[in-house]
Order: sequence, then structure tokens, then C-alpha cells
Amino acid sequence: MDEGVFEIKGLENVKIYIGDIGDVSEGEEEEWEPEGPTMKPEVQDLREWDMRLLKRYKPVYSPTDETCSFCTYGPCDLSKGKEGACGIDLRTQQARLLLFTALMGAAAHAAHGRHILHYLIERYGRDFEIEVGPSELKTPNISVVLGIKPRTLGDLEEALDYVEEQLTQLLATVHTGQEGSYLDFESKALHAGMLDHVGMEVADVAQVAALNMPKADENAPLVEIGMGVIDTTKPVIMVVGHNVAGVWHIMDYLDSHDLTDKVEMGGVCCTAIDMTRCDPKRKIVGSLSQQLKYIRTGIPDVIVVDEQCIRTDMVDEASKLHIPVISTNAKVLYGLPNRTDDPVDDIVDDLVSGREKGVIMLDFDKLGELVAKTALEIAPIRREKGYTAIPTDEELKCMVEECVGCGACQIQCPQGLSLPEAFALAKNGDLSMLEQLWDECVGCGRCEHECPKDIRILDVLQKAARKKIYEDKSVMRAGRGQISDPEIREEGRNLVLGVTPGAVAIVGCPNFPRGARELYEVAEELLQRSYIVIVSGCSAMEIARFKDDEGKSLYERYPARFIKGNLLNTGSCVSNSSITAALMKVATIFAKKQARGNYEEIADYILNRVGAVGVAWGAYSQKAQSIGLGCVRLGIPVIVGPHGVKYRRAFIGHPHRKEEWQIYDARNGEALWCEPAPEHLMLTADTKEEMLPLIAKLCIRPSDNNLGRMIKLTHYIELSEKYLGKLPDDWHLFVRSEADLPLAMKDRLLKVLEEEHGWRIDWEKKKIIEGPAKKMDVSCQPTIVPRLVKSKRGE
Repeated sequence: MDEGVFEIKGLENVKIYIGDIGDVSEGEEEEWEPEGPTMKPEVQDLREWDMRLLKRYKPVYSPTDETCSFCTYGPCDLSKGKEGACGIDLRTQQARLLLFTALMGAAAHAAHGRHILHYLIERYGRDFEIEVGPSELKTPNISVVLGIKPRTLGDLEEALDYVEEQLTQLLATVHTGQEGSYLDFESKALHAGMLDHVGMEVADVAQVAALNMPKADENAPLVEIGMGVIDTTKPVIMVVGHNVAGVWHIMDYLDSHDLTDKVEMGGVCCTAIDMTRCDPKRKIVGSLSQQLKYIRTGIPDVIVVDEQCIRTDMVDEASKLHIPVISTNAKVLYGLPNRTDDPVDDIVDDLVSGREKGVIMLDFDKLGELVAKTALEIAPIRREKGYTAIPTDEELKCMVEECVGCGACQIQCPQGLSLPEAFALAKNGDLSMLEQLWDECVGCGRCEHECPKDIRILDVLQKAARKKIYEDKSVMRAGRGQISDPEIREEGRNLVLGVTPGAVAIVGCPNFPRGARELYEVAEELLQRSYIVIVSGCSAMEIARFKDDEGKSLYERYPARFIKGNLLNTGSCVSNSSITAALMKVATIFAKKQARGNYEEIADYILNRVGAVGVAWGAYSQKAQSIGLGCVRLGIPVIVGPHGVKYRRAFIGHPHRKEEWQIYDARNGEALWCEPAPEHLMLTADTKEEMLPLIAKLCIRPSDNNLGRMIKLTHYIELSEKYLGKLPDDWHLFVRSEADLPLAMKDRLLKVLEEEHGWRIDWEKKKIIEGPAKKMDVSCQPTIVPRLVKSKRGE
């Protein structure tokens, strides 16, 4: 019997129920917290909150195409105010495209979560308990959004069911003849971003609990990273992607067959991060930008792929160097034969002989044996034949001489690298510029497709940088997972009052405008100024590659606790949910806000009181877009690099429009005008010099006390003067009284306020008499949500 009710003879007053025990769970939930206003919110349920944000932070679009080809009435010209056949205008079409982009990103993470959760339930059972470290609320995103408190792996399915249903509803609105408001498309995109953080949390919580990853561990071990850390005397397995499920089986096979010291295992992208979270003996080759570079070295003997951010030409590139590719996930099949049901030895023979360029293997119980045997058998053959794409000295000379300086490579390069100039220098024997450009190259290979002489430009860069490749050795801290409750209790107050100047999340992809060194320098500057710096994914890997004069990476120099001046690596892409979870916990632990189904109040609190900023300096993917939108809906400003303009939308505040900066004092409902803080919710910064002062400004919040505001203004002004050579144009907007002014600059700044802005100053007392738009009230409880007002003034 699967379900039902029956009685036992002689025990007629006893009924036994078989089936779902949901009623018990509901009872337990009631003991946790009362139901919030938005339990499992549907598309429309948080629309009012979105509209409040969109009224202040208006979408600004930068379309790359002014036509629409969604249906067969098109293509329709939407330029110059024209409408398409369905009635859509350019602004609304842009918003629809951006919703579509966000849905792709959220679906990628949700599908990842579904895959790994299904795998872990099958392996460990639905009743396997969730453990993420010392936290009462183990799934903040899930609990705040859905209003449930999962305790086991099986409980997480409810969260994914909700996410998948909502994504389907959102995708339906993209269809022709549906939504007609650009603001409602934006609201739906924000909904998709919120869903993305729920999906990511399911994936990360499940794997942290079941695969014994660090659990809110500030002392997570240091792991090796870099193209030079791989021991090339051993057979080399290279794993690429984001889903560690199959890779776990490979590691388990190597360990159980005494092969761990005989076979080298390294990875690229987030699978590599999660691999080292499971086992710190494994090694990270690097981020997404190192993927093609490392294949071209010829070092990998077998490549294992799973999902997300994998090159679509992987099989073609690998087969040129006789590197077999094994696909382990149905999302990435490459047209390869499915050999899941075949004997392992037969598959190994086909791969080693070259009869097959690659295979699909979806049975993880066979995967470890297949990968290990293939690596062990093919490695000596490949070493003997010396497979590599890196040219010899003579080949390099010929390639360089072939260059005619047409500039086609530079035009097509995403970073606009000065390749013709570097090749011209190389003709005279100077390879220094080619070596420098290797660091800035994102490894996309577009230049080679444009070269009329068919020069293998990336291989030329690799040859010039061979010493750098060999010396590319460093360490990073393994992903620690969530931020614990004790850490939030210790630091939450300082973050809200501004005494800790801000929490800056440096996340996202490696599409950096001038290489990763600038991101390292940004992180270092912020750490020296006592910001909390939280990193994840490719950005966490990239900042590890650079060292100080003593040869230490940032991870060796800075501790990893959630307090000011510390550097925390939460882990892979899906661990971005741990960053938003930490800010939610500031509201629930420090401010005692209800978590359950209470998204709007939590987001309102973060927007107005928690100084946090997200930085996605190298964002390239749809996932990066959806992650960023999840932060925006939660009230966290996001800064993207110059390539971020290709996302085609920013959320910009207008400080000069006073009516858009009205807040309420939640104590009594008094309407107040506040400083433009945070001024924007998503925007692009073109340079490191522009970004650093912007980070400091976007950490300012209306709730800062005098000391906190003084600290934040100190950093804003100092960073602007250091990197832009001037006082910020708008620093005076954030001054509420003379107590906000940095002490070392007080006299100078008072003079500027008087002479340039017309403020009245009492010089004898060095007090501001008249000028600030807002007076300081340390007890004010700022909110933009009228329903959160405790009592109306005068009542």
C-alpha cells in the first residue's frame, strides 16, 4: 500500500495513516515562525516592491539591435519610436530580452540543483539531514522566499518544485502577444533573479551536506591553483564545468584503488572549486579564461565535462591533440556516442586508439574506472608523441613573420588587445609584449578565426608566456560555504551602523577588460581599508593568482571570518546564494526580522541599512545576469565591468530628483527626504579607477550613524582623490552634520561646503548651521514600504 488509512481489529479507535507526513511538517513550521505575507510568492506577489525599486532606480537601456525577430511578422524595425506588428516598442522588447536572459541563467542553476539533488537523494536517501555549520536557519533564501525550513535532502525538492513552476510561468510571458509593459517585464526579471538564488541554494546546501564540504568553516584549507601546479609526469585528468557529482566518483575511484598519488587531477571553472571543497589534495588549473589555454598546452590526457561554461568546440580542440573527451551530463552531449551501457574496457580501447574522439558516460558508478583507465593508458602514448599546440622556436618565428599587421585580430578581440603591435615587436625578437598580453587574454580564440593568414595567435601568446605558465603557482582558500550565525552576531551591528564600511562581494566571470590583476588590486585595496570582501567562482580563482613581494596570495595574508578586513571565499557559482543568505541573516539575527515568507521587509532592510555591494567585473554569462538581478531585488547594488553594457540595461538613480528619494520613518510614518543612498542598483564602471570610489559610495546607507558615515565618506573621498585625482562631485549630498566629516579633512571640507555649495558654517564651533538636505537622527528607522510603519504620526 502506497498511501491510505486503515484500522486494526481490536484497536478501532486507532487510525494509521500511510502517505505524506506533510501535516506534521506544517505543525513544526508553525512552531518556527508565523506565516509571512509572501509564502511562495507568485509572479505578481512582489510586484509592488519591484515597482518601488523601479520608480527610484529607472531602467536605462542600451540596445545592440533595434529590430525584433521573435515571430514571423518580423523582423520589425523598432527604431525612432516605431512599434512592431504586435504593438511592442523598443524599450519593452529590450526588457523582454533581458527577462529571457535572466531565465536562461536561473534555469541553468535550477537544473544543476535538480540534477545534483536527484543524484544525492538516490545515493543517500531523502532523509539525509542537512548540515551547513553553526546556523539556526540553514537555508535563508529558501526560508525567506518560500516560508519553509528544510531539514533533509528530500525537503529541498519542494523548493525546486516551486522554482521550476515559477520559471515556466515567467517563460510563458516572453511569448509573442503577452506582457506589454517594460516595467512589468523588469519586475518579472527581478522575480527570475530571486528564483535563481533559491535554486543555487538548493544545489549548494545539498552538496555541502552530503559531500562533506566545509561547513561555514573560516579555516577551510588552502588549495593549490595555477597552470603550473599540475604534475605533468603523471597522467592528467582535467575536469571542466560546474556539477561535481560525477567528479566525486572519479576521486572516490582513485582513492579506493590507490591511484591518488599516481594520477594527477586538476580542474577548470567551478567544478574545480567544488572538487577541492570535497578533497583539498586536488588542484585548480584556473578559471574559465584558462580553459582553451590549458587544452592547447597538451597537458591533459583526458577531459571530463559536466555542465555550464564549457567551450562548445571542446571535442574539436581536444581531438587535435588526441585528448579524449568524456561527457557526463545530458546538457552537454557534443554529438558523441552514448556508451553508458557498454563495458568499460571496450570504451577505453576506443578512446585510446582514437577510434572515438569522445563518449557519453552517464553511469557514475562506471565513470571513475573509465576515466582512470583511459588516463593511465593514453598518457604514455601522448607523452611519446609530444602532443602540444605550443609552437617550437622555429615555428614561432615563422608565425610572427606571417603577420601583416592588418589589425583584424585586434578588432575582433573582446578586450581590444594590441596584438599587431606585439607581433611587430616580436619580429625584432622582443616577446615581452606578447607575454604581457597573455595575462590579459581571456582565451576565447576569436582572433584566430579572423586572421587572414591563419596564424594560431593564442599559441603564439602561449609560447611567449611559457615561463609564466610554468610559474603560475599559488594557493586559494577552499570554498567555506555559508556564513555562520556567530559571525553575523559579531559583525552585523557594525555593518548596519557603518562602522564596518561595507561588505563587497566580488563574483562572476573572468571577462576582465585588462586582465585579472586589476581585480586583485581592487580586492587588496578594499581589504586594507577594512571592508569585508567575499568572493566566489571565477573571480575567487583569478585573485588567487597574484602575490605580494613575499610571494603570498591574498588568501594567505588575510583571514576568512565575516568581520572587517577579512577575505572569504564561499565557493563555486552556486555558493553565491551564501552571500545573499548572509545579508538576510543580518536582518533576521541582528535586527530580529521575521524570516519566514517575509521577502519584502528583509529586502527593504538590506536596501536601507546594510552596506553591501556586488561587483561582477568580468560578468559574461546569462547566469551572471540572473545572479545580479537576484541581488538587485534584495536591495544590493551591483557594479559590472565595461563589458556589462552588453547586458543592455542598468538601474540608475537620479539624485537631483528629490521626489524619488522619499523614505518613511517606520517609528511614526513621517515622510523624509534622504540622501541618494544607495544611488544606483546596477550600473557599469569602465575602469578600476572609476569602480573603487563607486564601491565606497554605494556602501553608504541612510541608517549610518555619525561614525559610520565618517568612515564611509573617508574612503569615498580618499579613493576618489587617489584614483581620479579629485574630490567626488557629490560627496556633500551624504553630509548630514559636521560629525559626518572625516576628521583629518574637516577644515578643508567645511571650506568647500561654504564656498562651493553655499552652506552656512559656524567657524568658531566648526559646525554646520544650514545646508544638509537631511538631518541626522540616529534612531530613525528608514523604509520605503508604507505598510512597515509601526504607527502613524500623531496616533
